[in-house]
Amino acid sequence: MSSSRAMAWDLAEPQGQVDAFERAAIWGPPADHDEAIRVLRRAVDLGVDLIDTADSYGPEISEELIREALHPYPEGLVIATKAGLTRPGPGTWVPIGRPAYLQQQAELSLRHLGVERIDLFQLHRPDPQIPLPDQIGALVELREQGKNRHIGVSNFSIAQIEEARGITEIVSVQNLYNLVKRDAEAELDYCDRHGLAFIPWNPIAIGELARPGIDTARTPVLARSRRPTMLGQ
Repeated sequence: MSSSRAMAWDLAEPQGQVDAFERAAIWGPPADHDEAIRVLRRAVDLGVDLIDTADSYGPEISEELIREALHPYPEGLVIATKAGLTRPGPGTWVPIGRPAYLQQQAELSLRHLGVERIDLFQLHRPDPQIPLPDQIGALVELREQGKNRHIGVSNFSIAQIEEARGITEIVSVQNLYNLVKRDAEAELDYCDRHGLAFIPWNPIAIGELARPGIDTARTPVLARSRRPTMLGQ
């Protein structure tokens, strides 16, 4: 990511990212709790300075693991989290964008992460049943209360990004993007043009793209674009 985009959200340029969706608990506790803690600590030791998570990862377990592994957080480590996408059960995701709910989840994330202010708080997915200004407005209120430093969005189309930017400053967009899944090219290009940070979720496809011997160069979509997929590259 360019320095101009990093500075757009007033945080030091990240040197590496951990996506807790891939690295920690998705549903229920990790099979190996100690290994999850080791991975988080090792990532920071290796220079990762942005960890992205959400209240729905676990649910809640991912945030609690991050606190257990890393709190008190080292200087320069950015913790980003999200709210607005619930987990009624394994494999089930339901957006809930009621302002009171988003504010409640922010309070819980503050507690689970052990912080007084969230560096980057993101709307996890827009709820089609709730006007977008109401959903973004809830995050604005939290920022005014000093409970989050910056506001980001996730799983947004360009039209939704523009609507959100008409309400308040949006510093980042987080959409599905990796070497073989590039449907978010338009949103990535939009972020590049407008100085927004783009955070890819599922960057290594739940580990599939990190398997030994995988030949991503033979994937047809890669012939179309060689754009780096990880924040900080």
